[in-house]
Amino acid sequence: MSDPATAFVRRHARLAPVAFIPELRLHQADEPIGLWELTEGEFRSEQPPPFWAFAWAGGQALARYVLDHPDTVAGRRVLDLASGSGLVAIAAARAGAAGVRAVEVDARAVAAVGLNAGANGVRVDAELADLLAGDAGDAEVVLAGDVFYSAAMAERVLRFLLRAAYDGASVLVGDPDRAFLPRDRFDRVAAYEVPVPPALESVRVKPTTVWRLRPPRTRPGG
Repeated sequence: MSDPATAFVRRHARLAPVAFIPELRLHQADEPIGLWELTEGEFRSEQPPPFWAFAWAGGQALARYVLDHPDTVAGRRVLDLASGSGLVAIAAARAGAAGVRAVEVDARAVAAVGLNAGANGVRVDAELADLLAGDAGDAEVVLAGDVFYSAAMAERVLRFLLRAAYDGASVLVGDPDRAFLPRDRFDRVAAYEVPVPPALESVRVKPTTVWRLRPPRTRPGG
């Protein structure tokens, strides 16, 4: 792979074990702020911030849960929504999923997912797309790590996840108590103390929960 997005990931992130899942490795940025500025973060441009370059708490917790409870995904078709680095998708593939689709809106994230999957010896189908107005396709399990970080994102994601759950998918979310998580829609599955880079979260350990979405009685619109 020699496309610009892949080259960018290789140049600005190094392959290293994940703090809470040391059996997996990701291309991770050593210095968050510099990379954030380099990619014009804080949505000052159309280029998304480099979510792919870090192992966020929600994704780490969800990946840990999937690896420790492989029956969650084993033999099933999995969709990893807003995949970022691909950490959760890679965990699902390692745990025996029949197929894993990792979807992102950032071309560099898609490149990072491909690189990271290869580094961990698993197959993940990385796709550049915005699915939130649609549905989860044939996914039997939908996983989403750390997606409730803004009001606008939370509203769109929740509608998508509710449609997936109504259509029969098992929906699991990893979240470090973000303000926009609609807790009343979920049941707590597991809780962890997840190590995180202080430059990202202003703390070294983030209490993080894995939640299961309760299916709605009616199917939400797009």
